[in-house]
Amino acid sequence: NSAIRTQQYRALTVSELTQQMFDARNMMTACDPRHGRYLTVACIFRGPMSMKEVDMQMYNIQSKNSSYFVEWIPNNVKVAVCDIPPRGLKMSATFIGNTTAIQEIFKRISEQFTAMFRRKAFLHWYTGEGMDEMEFTEAESNMNDLISEYQQYQEASVEDDVEFDDEQAEHEAYEDNAIQNGGL
Repeated sequence: NSAIRTQQYRALTVSELTQQMFDARNMMTACDPRHGRYLTVACIFRGPMSMKEVDMQMYNIQSKNSSYFVEWIPNNVKVAVCDIPPRGLKMSATFIGNTTAIQEIFKRISEQFTAMFRRKAFLHWYTGEGMDEMEFTEAESNMNDLISEYQQYQEASVEDDVEFDDEQAEHEAYEDNAIQNGGL
């Protein structure tokens, strides 16, 4: 229906824009960010609005949903405001988020790939163009490594970083001691 396409969008408040940015139904990938944790987020607001209100809304989102943001990356949410609104709207917002929930998609792709590769489905089209079967095995391995990495990031905490710092300090103390005693 063309009437639906031509009707004006309802003007949203900064609060509503912020809520919609983090809403799983507005994501462009088929994964639910509530099944993971945000590593980093960038939010770009356009239109005349109070920077103070934007900061307040972003702070509220992070405070109320702190378990969905990793705590071991400081200042992992960046916000920008451009005073010039997009054509035809009073204000808008763009959201870019790196969430560990993306591993859901990688797992689905990996399962589908494995099923097809096991049957060697469509493989002849690629090998006929000069690709080697080993390239597919390597790509599968890279995908599995990526899934594992995102899983580690999801489970990581500040304490893990503190343990690493302690181990690093012990190692540096050992090296300093060894150098002073003529070793290394």
